Amino acid sequence: MTDPLAEALIAARSGGSKLALAPGTQLPRDRVLAVQTEVASRLGPVGAFKVACPRKAPVVMAPIFAKDIYSSPARLSVAAGEPVGVELEYAFRLIAPLPDPAQDNFEQRLRAAVELLPVIELVQSRLADPDKADGSVKMLDNQLNGALVLGPPCRAWQKHHDTTSAIAHLRLGDEVVLDGAADVPNGDAFKTLCIFVRTLGEHCGGLQIGQVVITGSLNGLPWRMPPFDVDAQIQGLGSIKLSLESVSA
Repeated sequence: MTDPLAEALIAARSGGSKLALAPGTQLPRDRVLAVQTEVASRLGPVGAFKVACPRKAPVVMAPIFAKDIYSSPARLSVAAGEPVGVELEYAFRLIAPLPDPAQDNFEQRLRAAVELLPVIELVQSRLADPDKADGSVKMLDNQLNGALVLGPPCRAWQKHHDTTSAIAHLRLGDEVVLDGAADVPNGDAFKTLCIFVRTLGEHCGGLQIGQVVITGSLNGLPWRMPPFDVDAQIQGLGSIKLSLESVSA
């Protein structure tokens, strides 16, 4: 049976009304994951996942649809009057079969099975009032993912890059919002990836070769109103360029 929350989110993604829930609404995790699966089955395929590891709380994870993933440089359109959040993040792409998390050398084998790349995540919502929504409701809405722009990959990252730290630059229009050392969510992007793989299992088809996992913002979550250009870089990984346009419905 179709979940009415899934129907509402699919309709919102097609230009319908945004999902409005009563303030303080909290949803059980099994229902959130079931809705994610249902929406993905109808709007997918899944091309990536996002993950966060909040303290003293379950792992947050959500699929990102392949149709919402672009390579840098990119030019994207956003509905007029709708702000967009912009996050610069470390990401990993699976390039070899996923190792079994139960194996003793799982983390070593996972390091060899992924490449590292910088990404820009655009944050948008199908919720009527995302600022007041409970975390479970945000996760229901694919953790507010709008789009993903991929920078250049690095396959030899294990020898040359430490994902416990980052020197990064992010410019939104004429405003520089990050320039220098950045805090890495959970202290280590690769650690976050390991936790994600151990948690995901077969949810939304599991992590497949070619799919990307993004690991959390290096710059917080600034919201801006398009149009503006995005210029981003993580030292040692290359740059990302994105133009955001505002279009009337």
